Order: sequence, then structure tokens, then C-alpha cells
Amino acid sequence: MPITVCIVDDASDVRESIGEFINQSKDFQCLGAFCSGEEALSEIPKLAPDVVLMDINLPGISGSQCVRKLKDKMPHLQAMMLTVYENSERIFEALSAGACGYLLKSTPPEELLQAMKDMKNGGSPMSSHIARKVVQAFHPTTSVTPLIEQLSPREQQVLALLAEGFAYKQIASNLELSISSIRTYIRSMYYKLHVNSRTEAVVKYLNATGNKPNLTAHN
Repeated sequence: MPITVCIVDDASDVRESIGEFINQSKDFQCLGAFCSGEEALSEIPKLAPDVVLMDINLPGISGSQCVRKLKDKMPHLQAMMLTVYENSERIFEALSAGACGYLLKSTPPEELLQAMKDMKNGGSPMSSHIARKVVQAFHPTTSVTPLIEQLSPREQQVLALLAEGFAYKQIASNLELSISSIRTYIRSMYYKLHVNSRTEAVVKYLNATGNKPNLTAHN
């Protein structure tokens, strides 16, 4: 029996190209491709695929929200996030929603096919640097602890996104908050870290984590 797949992505060229190589591959069959989470929630339970390839940034409900709702209806569905996003917040949001794998859209087609086979057999395939982010989340360096402990969980999320180069508007969208709320968290964070600017806060964070800075975004 072939591994049956559905695709959810708002980009028509992505849906078409992925669907085409799936249908041309031995032991795979694409049952349908959908442009939104709402359409996927309506149609995918009727098709009952083995695997769904889900984009994160969809119009309407997000890919992670769609996965959560699909898993409520189809507990045995294997959901693979296939996206351009690789920041920690998006990764853990998707995994918490029930995704079993997380690959970037730059993944070569043959690797994607193998990942779907692995997932169907109980694996949780991830791009190597995505897996490293997951591992690092469970093994924080001791030098990070004093810095992190003085911040609230939401302030930690905001600081991590600042360090990844996100602008305030992007952070607000990512965390589903208003820009004014983000600015309030940042003011509180500056006070706790004894800094006066984004750059000082990020440098302090990066010195503790050992990561390289990405300060290209604009406020």
C-alpha cells in the first residue's frame, strides 16, 4: 500500500511541485493539496491520509493550529511541518500542537520522501540544525541560567526573538500579541537586565548563549 499524503500550503507552485514528485515516486500517493487550514480541516478528514505536509504561515488559522485541530479529529495522522521558519518559538509551537516532524522547504525531494517513510514508521524526522535547537532547549548552558531566571517566560521569548533579528512587528505577529504589549515586555526586560537598548540586551543574551548575533532587523 502506498503512503498517502495531503499537502497544505498557500503557495500554488509549492503545492503543485510537491504533489507532482510525490505522485511520481514509488510507494507514495498525493490525495489532495489545500491552500488554507480551513480547507484542510474540511477535506483532509474525508481523505484520511497517512501523512500531511503542513506549512506554518497560512492565511487564516496557522499551520500549527490546523495540525492541532486535525489531530483532535485524526489522532493517528502523521503531521510534518514543511516550512521556511526555523526559529525556536515556531518549532516548539508546532511540536506542541502534535507535529511529528519539522523540515525546511529547502530539503531535497528524496530526503523528504525518506522522512515521510521514517515518520510513518514511528520516527520524528527533523533538519539537523532544527534538531540541534530542540536539544539545546533541554541542555541550556549554566551561564544562561542567571540571565534567564530574572525574566518572565514571555520576556524570555521576546528576547530570544530579538536575538534572532526579528523586528517588533514580527515578534508581535509571532507571539500573537500587540506591538504595545511587546514594547511593554521589552521595557521590563531592559530594566531587569540593566540595559538601555535592543543591542545591549541582545549582546548580553548572546554572550551568555554563545550564539552569533543577527541584528539586521529594524524596529
